[in-house]
Amino acid sequence: MTLQEKIDLSETRVCTTVFPFLTNHHDTLFGGKAMAIMDEVSFMAATRFCRKRLVTVSTDKIDFEKAIPSGSIIEAIARVESVGRTSLKVKVEIYLEHMYEEGRELAIQGRFTFVALDDDRKPVAVLEGLGLDGY
Repeated sequence: MTLQEKIDLSETRVCTTVFPFLTNHHDTLFGGKAMAIMDEVSFMAATRFCRKRLVTVSTDKIDFEKAIPSGSIIEAIARVESVGRTSLKVKVEIYLEHMYEEGRELAIQGRFTFVALDDDRKPVAVLEGLGLDGY
């Protein structure tokens, strides 16, 4: 399996409805909830990619480009973007779909960095033992 095939297979998509308990006083998706969704879906994609124990170590700039109102459907899409020796970076995009309208639009995007850990919680090579052709 090539690196690109592994990346393609690990792409993760999660859909949810934005109910009122996820919103702020403006009746839009609370930013902290959006970040939690992004961290979780990026963690799933990273884990599916390397099947190692991972921890989130940083987030890059997160752009809240469009408010997401209560009663919307959102889809969070996470995809491994780059791989280092012990870390990997995952790009996450959240798309907004209005419940009773066609189409969707990018609302939020950001990047999350994870480090792979061994049983002693020490950094370990991400690609080690993956059997990737040419790596």
